[in-house]
Amino acid sequence: MEKILVLDFGGQYNQLIARRVRDMRVYAEILPYTIPLDVIRENRYKGIIFTGGPNSVFDMASPHYDPAILDLGVPVLGICYGCQLTAWMAGGKVETAKVSEYGKIELNVLERASLLFRGVPEKSTVWMSHTDYVSEKPAGFTVTARTNDCPAAAFENAAKGLYAVQFHPEVTHSEFGRKMLENFLFEICRCKGDWQMDSFIEDSVASLKERIGDKEVVLGLSGGVDSSVAAALLSRAVGRQLTCVFVDQGLMRKDEGDFVEETFTRLFDMNFVRVNAGDAFYKALRGVTDPEEKRKIIGTEFYRVFWDEIRRHSGKGYFAQGTIYPDRIESGKGDADKIKTHHNKVEMPADVEFLGVIEPLADLFKDEVRRVGEKLGIPHELVWRQPFPGPGLGVRVIGEITPEKVKLLQEADFVLRDEMAKCGYEKHLAQFFCVLPGVKSVGVMGDHRTYEDLIVIRAVTTDDFMTADWAKIPYDILGRVSARITNEVRGVNRVVYDVTTKPPATVEWE
Repeated sequence: MEKILVLDFGGQYNQLIARRVRDMRVYAEILPYTIPLDVIRENRYKGIIFTGGPNSVFDMASPHYDPAILDLGVPVLGICYGCQLTAWMAGGKVETAKVSEYGKIELNVLERASLLFRGVPEKSTVWMSHTDYVSEKPAGFTVTARTNDCPAAAFENAAKGLYAVQFHPEVTHSEFGRKMLENFLFEICRCKGDWQMDSFIEDSVASLKERIGDKEVVLGLSGGVDSSVAAALLSRAVGRQLTCVFVDQGLMRKDEGDFVEETFTRLFDMNFVRVNAGDAFYKALRGVTDPEEKRKIIGTEFYRVFWDEIRRHSGKGYFAQGTIYPDRIESGKGDADKIKTHHNKVEMPADVEFLGVIEPLADLFKDEVRRVGEKLGIPHELVWRQPFPGPGLGVRVIGEITPEKVKLLQEADFVLRDEMAKCGYEKHLAQFFCVLPGVKSVGVMGDHRTYEDLIVIRAVTTDDFMTADWAKIPYDILGRVSARITNEVRGVNRVVYDVTTKPPATVEWE
């Protein structure tokens, strides 16, 4: 399989670069800048992309790399910090710019014959984000593009297959960025573009069958996208050798536990174990109002209930989990020996023994996991469900959590989701939900004065959840949602809409 290496120097867009490459049906993997040159040489990559990063290349405490990487005979594309690093390693000069460039900038292509700019107009918009710049290009390189304030916005040594751009072609703000990446992959690296999801499923099923043999597999199924797709893939591979353990902690959305159970018992050949533990969770949460303490209790209780059930299967085979690629990517920000933690990564108690851990989705990004899920026949509403916090509605009930409060919030949230689905506006939103803030207000219904709960609607748009904007939902849609909630959900007499961005707020309230 042909592969592209994304060498991470701490940039925030490292995963986005790899996803863009994979979107073009070329497999990309991310490694930190601490990876030895011999490993890169042995993996025989078709091309290498240096990511951006927040550092200055002339600060020797910043991430650097062995200049010999430029002599491997493998095409290289340096992006932003990666551009400056390419210049630095090749003998050019990098300085702090007199005028920094941030945001949309007009790019002027100087060398129309450049393979990197084939099919790109002479003038186009690109996304810049830099304080330093290449003030002197390395010997043997040609400047191929510039901006008003950046004289070497792109340069190359075509004979050696070395290319560098000061801007970010991977973001949608760069008008012809996708075309430039296509040119690098197919014109310069000569990739075939034959990596696809169908072959992933076939290869994975064959590999899982071979590894598991006649042993059992137990999977912790949360009902989220990752664990659900992992379950479907394992079911196709080993059928009833798979046992899925689903802990319903009583803090899911309306009827969600029943939906998960019905889906997996109807569509897939497996053993499905549902543990209804809501009463235990509510008892443990009684009287607790501090948000961090609530999260800790929910996590601890889930750990106890889950592993009590898993112990019934200990020693009989393998343990599986829905780890995906971003969960295990090593950081290029100086702490590359630390793997990012994630809710899919489950710490196994010392007294639980399995032959090994199986992570069938460990090489996929979230959007790729969703595509696999669709091909495996998982319902659209499960595959494309929006992010849902591990503690469930426990972080959307402010103050003490009780069954009555959760029931009220479930009903209000159901109305919101139902209306968004009916009008089709859900496709414009990254995440939307209701919050019960524990605030009561005066109202009037008929001839009676009321003093009942207030519901907050939260809806955001975002590409990466690092920042988020409040969604500009049309007033008529908000009006219908408000009317339905106050009419249909007993105990609610007021609905408000959260119009705060992230930052300063977070997406969730707790």
